[in-house]
Amino acid sequence: MDAQGRGRADNVDPADQWVLNPDTGEYELQLTPSAPQSAVPGPRRPSSRRAGGTATGQRPAAPGRQQTRDAAPSETVPTPRRRRAAPPEEPPGRRGRRPEKKSKTRKVLMWTGGTMALVLIGVGTAGYLVLKHLEGNVTTTDVGSAAKNGFSKDEAFNILIIGTDKRTGAGNEGYGDKGSVGHADTNVLLHVAKDRTNATALSIPRDLIVNVPDCPTKQPDGSTKVIPGTAGVRFNTSLGQDGRDPGCTMRTVKEVTGIQPDHFMMADFNAVKTLTTAVGGVDVCLKHAVKDKDSHLDLPAGESTVEGEQALAFVRTRHAWGNKGDLDRIKVQQQFLSSLMRKMASGDTLTDPTKLYKLANAATKALTVDKGIGKGTTLMEVAQELQKVPPKNITFLTTPVLDNPAEKVPVTVVVNQNTAPQVFDAINNDVSFTEVKKKKKADKSADAARLKGTQSEASEVRVRVFNGGAAGGAAQDTVTWLQTSVGVLKSENAANAPEDVAKTTLEYAPDQAPQARKLAALMGLSGAALKPGKSFTNSQGMPTMTLTLGKDFKGAGVPLTAPTKAPEVDGKSTADKVECAS
Repeated sequence: MDAQGRGRADNVDPADQWVLNPDTGEYELQLTPSAPQSAVPGPRRPSSRRAGGTATGQRPAAPGRQQTRDAAPSETVPTPRRRRAAPPEEPPGRRGRRPEKKSKTRKVLMWTGGTMALVLIGVGTAGYLVLKHLEGNVTTTDVGSAAKNGFSKDEAFNILIIGTDKRTGAGNEGYGDKGSVGHADTNVLLHVAKDRTNATALSIPRDLIVNVPDCPTKQPDGSTKVIPGTAGVRFNTSLGQDGRDPGCTMRTVKEVTGIQPDHFMMADFNAVKTLTTAVGGVDVCLKHAVKDKDSHLDLPAGESTVEGEQALAFVRTRHAWGNKGDLDRIKVQQQFLSSLMRKMASGDTLTDPTKLYKLANAATKALTVDKGIGKGTTLMEVAQELQKVPPKNITFLTTPVLDNPAEKVPVTVVVNQNTAPQVFDAINNDVSFTEVKKKKKADKSADAARLKGTQSEASEVRVRVFNGGAAGGAAQDTVTWLQTSVGVLKSENAANAPEDVAKTTLEYAPDQAPQARKLAALMGLSGAALKPGKSFTNSQGMPTMTLTLGKDFKGAGVPLTAPTKAPEVDGKSTADKVECAS
């Protein structure tokens, strides 16, 4: 018996705790233990799901109590109730108060069963981001410094979504690589803008050739083991191979793109099957009929609805699309995820408590996340921020790549260095790939805003300047400008950097963050140039930051402004558009 569905295993159906108030015409929650039903007048039909003739007024399960996860759905899903003289699409309200009307894509629909509030956000991305807290469902992994310790609602954030090819769960023996430890098979880096007007979902091909960096991993005994990095390998080996955890995949993303993931969410094959079944199927469109013997996908041309095994086959098959490679499959997966998002944000889903419960239960059971977002309240905060982004401004992209020139018959791909850096830079600088309305800013001189501050603030900044690929003499020119123009007197020329770098960076220790922000404002450095790290000792024996002038440096006093417009990218799409797989 499911303790959550039955209320502390006392044979109480949570649906029976909703009673009709004839004064308001709404169903209301009765939580008083063993209270007589006359306390809230009105008829109440018995639950058809209750086993036996036990009483219905007993107190539900307390949060955190052990649940039976594989009980039948009929024991765990509360029965929806009709209300008199009220539109069927509205959930039960509280006593004397009707719920506020909101747009369907921005709803937060709350259903309370017993003493635990179950909250579902109606909008998510990549199929894994519809979040609801069901106690004990979500698994967490400690990835150490690869992820942030917490979540901020006031900043832009990046979540790495990983779909593994591990053959866990019933019916999954025929998928993925036999005996796989769980490689990073599907990878989406989701960037959510600071102002929540837009988001970008960047797919990273599993067959992309990368350098996987050294990776500290937490061991079961609490110790840390550093797994050596590997050069020139497929991206998917950043997870599972040699004991690598999702933190290793996060570090590899940073190595490849320069974008730092803040958190990760990971799911296996079961996530696709359970989520699509929970929402009653996902609509897909095919330009031609498909009958694939490898994935067992069998669909006619035109529109179809898939769930469970067929949904998994749809996102897994490669041979049915385009050139029968991973890049074409990624495009189809993006179309599928957009459709799943639209289904989860639809009124058909948001106004059905039973469907919501199934969806939320499936979503949380499918997830493994880092400890920084592992608490239920934090997951709800993440979901609430994601839910603010309009689907029309959620852009799906694929990392720009080229066939691997080292292969006679290309099987893998490499980053296209002519086009990919601009994409990475736009994401890193919070630039939207769709047209969005920005709040009007005060009409101030850019230079005045950049140089605003007192000389005394600048005088506290200590920095050594390296030339890491800028024009000859750039380090000394910058030191001269800092000292004579903006009052950074504690600056010194450190000559040439050990090696050239593409981008200008400012490395600083945690206690030097205020200095770093001040210097970045004075020089017009973007947030992407700031590099948390450690301090060094200058010629006076004092801790100092390190400024390395890269090949992008434009000259002393010339701001390195962030891009204001995203580049055009082939094959991009948005979550609100319906597309047909080909």
